[in-house]
Amino acid sequence: MNTRIAAIGECMIELSDLGDSCYRQSFAGDTLNTAVYLSRGLKGTENSVSYVTAVGIDSLSDKMVDSWQQEGINCDFVCRIEDKLPGLYSIQLAEGGERSFTYWRNDAAAKQLFSRGLTDQQVDDLGTEFDYLYLSGISLAILDEMGLAVLFKLLEAARKNNKAVVFDNNYRPRLWADQKTARDTVNKVLSLATMALVTFDDEQALFGDHTPEDTLQRLSAIPEVVVKNGADGCFVQHHNAVELVPSMRIENVVDTTAAGDSFNGGYLAARVRGASPVAAAEKGHAMAAAVIQHKGAIVPSEFTNPVF
Repeated sequence: MNTRIAAIGECMIELSDLGDSCYRQSFAGDTLNTAVYLSRGLKGTENSVSYVTAVGIDSLSDKMVDSWQQEGINCDFVCRIEDKLPGLYSIQLAEGGERSFTYWRNDAAAKQLFSRGLTDQQVDDLGTEFDYLYLSGISLAILDEMGLAVLFKLLEAARKNNKAVVFDNNYRPRLWADQKTARDTVNKVLSLATMALVTFDDEQALFGDHTPEDTLQRLSAIPEVVVKNGADGCFVQHHNAVELVPSMRIENVVDTTAAGDSFNGGYLAARVRGASPVAAAEKGHAMAAAVIQHKGAIVPSEFTNPVF
């Protein structure tokens, strides 16, 4: 069976601080990171991953799309907007691999994905032809009111067609007008989700959860939930059963960028391949462990190939 997965969101130009005033330029973004690691996890199968976004017609946009295609990602739903460009961000690293970000994205092409990018037919196809739709809180936060309305109609159509909606909160306060707007919008997506792959820190910041168990309880109406909790592992809730899946202990953490995104890619790849949620979480941990030992959001495939 060919399972089709579409990841919806924004990819940006990434500048990683290598020290001595040197930066490495690459392309990354939360949903794109997941799409890459998901595609790697499904390599050799008949399953396919598509990325849904908007970019410009500039040379860096061309290189972006080329890099996605080299990862085996289908780009039929990548829109080109003539007078817009991709966003940009830089990563600065502190001791222990923790990072801080600086963004330039206010007028990025991806913000107009559902207003000037996708055609009505493409939106219809996303709701009927794909088995999984994957998105994040950032996918929501960058859209205007019109774009959000189209996105919610798409998600509702997908659910009516018995498709899976997978959501990772990935809460970034600076992208939202206020906390209430973020909470209301995220809750609307959660009401449609069939799978939530969330990080406890984000849930605590947005909803005030005191423990991962609080998050599990709040999301108990969703059939499959994973609450990631960094080095403390993750909780998997499925069919009313909850299990703690320990993370892999890594001595040399270089860069935690995309740790959660790569976990999601590994988890989804394993689930599509038929693994149980607990076994999928172990694959997610393995993928994240490989990624955080290297700089940047997208690490060379030689480091992640052993996971699957």
